[in-house]
Amino acid sequence: MKTIEFKDLNIQKDILKAIEELGFEVPTPIQAQALPKLYEGKDIIGQAQTGTGKTAAFGIPMIEKVDSKDKDVKILILAPTRELSMQVADELRKFTKYLNGVRSLAIYGGQPIERQIKALKQGVQIVVGTPGRILDHIRRKTLKLDQVVGVVLDEADQMLDMGFLEDMEAILQHTPADRQTAMFSATMPREIEAIAKKYMKKPEKIKVVHKELTVPKIAQFYFEVKNHEKLEALCRVLDMEESDLGIIFCRTKKGVDELVESLESRGYSAEGLHGDLKQSQRDRVMKKFRDGTIDLLVATDVAARGIDVDDVELVINYDIPEDFEYYVHRIGRTGRAGRTGLAYTFVAGRQLRTLKALETYAKTKIKRKNVPSINDIAEKQRETVANNIITTIEKGGILEYVTFVEKLAEDYSSIDIAAALMKLMLNKNEEEAIEAAQDVSSVDTGAEAGMVRMFLNIGKRHGVNPGHILGAITGESGIDGHLVGTIDIFDKFTFVEVPEKYANKVLKAMNKNQIKGRKINMEPANRR
Repeated sequence: MKTIEFKDLNIQKDILKAIEELGFEVPTPIQAQALPKLYEGKDIIGQAQTGTGKTAAFGIPMIEKVDSKDKDVKILILAPTRELSMQVADELRKFTKYLNGVRSLAIYGGQPIERQIKALKQGVQIVVGTPGRILDHIRRKTLKLDQVVGVVLDEADQMLDMGFLEDMEAILQHTPADRQTAMFSATMPREIEAIAKKYMKKPEKIKVVHKELTVPKIAQFYFEVKNHEKLEALCRVLDMEESDLGIIFCRTKKGVDELVESLESRGYSAEGLHGDLKQSQRDRVMKKFRDGTIDLLVATDVAARGIDVDDVELVINYDIPEDFEYYVHRIGRTGRAGRTGLAYTFVAGRQLRTLKALETYAKTKIKRKNVPSINDIAEKQRETVANNIITTIEKGGILEYVTFVEKLAEDYSSIDIAAALMKLMLNKNEEEAIEAAQDVSSVDTGAEAGMVRMFLNIGKRHGVNPGHILGAITGESGIDGHLVGTIDIFDKFTFVEVPEKYANKVLKAMNKNQIKGRKINMEPANRR
């Protein structure tokens, strides 16, 4: 059976453009059922839980009822909490990106009412709010609902649980009888049926039946981070875990492409997988992942269907999935064949509420964890080196090195010699970890006077040596080789010093080129 896509659902082209730009691939089950019926003008009752994509299911057709030239309130959406009100309003703004003049406003308690009154006077077509504050505005006559053509009751059962039944009914009585009404609720208590019978016109019921979810025995954690900190936090987690194979999930195709580019620019071995790739491209990416040619697969949920790789050690939910069923499918990619699995989820701001709903839905516990610090990563490096030393001793075959150390021991103690060797190893490892994880504004360039230290997203893992770096710089920028300073090549990236007066010339030349077939990103090290 053909997979339904958003373009099959008669969505207005300007809204469809915004959806495609956001990178959403296919509608969730509730969206596929609700959108056609709402476009037909029918009232609907949708039985669906948080995390099924409800907002797009009711938001897109409601937006299309709005005339940007008319500044009266046309759409009213009631939600139980301020967090959900803000979340819904934010989503609707994304869908109306290319609809000039269409404005949405979140109204809730705890925010100065004067600010809301001022915004309403300026003209708003879509209002999303909590029943108590909406009713307050109605009584103040600062919100008029006589021109409303669409009403949505989102998470109606939760509004009932919070004692909003009378408020909901009072608000509905202020709206025209010929409006279109959509109600979404995870459960269907008698009061919901009563509201539907009294305030809706022959509503059609939609129910998304979810199969019983079995969450695999995988260690599950979440990191609470701000949106602009997610990439930095992700890099620190990757450096801390040092997994051979990991899958990172994003909600959209655009998110996958942007994250892959960001990771590659920081020296990580990653490729993307999403619906815009041809089958031959998908097969090529998956082969590289299975073979271990790349360490990280960044994917959308739809593109990741059918991934069958036993050695995945780590799954990271860079974005919380739109449909909670996807969460179980995602984390099930790790911990296979009797191995221990590990799953991390990044949560930003108001998404904590969504995370709690996810825990309830999937009947699982996701524990909070702090983002690794630079010191944490350095300590992990020390532990790794110590474990490698112990393993090497136990394997044997070190006789020739014992002789070498015995010779040094004529002048120095064996403990001092071992400590010095440990320091040599750790200094290099710690520098790599710190440079990769440290905040962009606080790295010391360490360049000689008159020189600028440059960062390159290529290193030993990509098969380069100092000759490759030197040859590329001199060949592309035209500066003499003897002017190039120290070249420090690490596993995933390189630092090279160039004369300050030629820095811009080198940057301009190198950022257009490749080394050993790999696209180069060069930037001053003190910007990292």
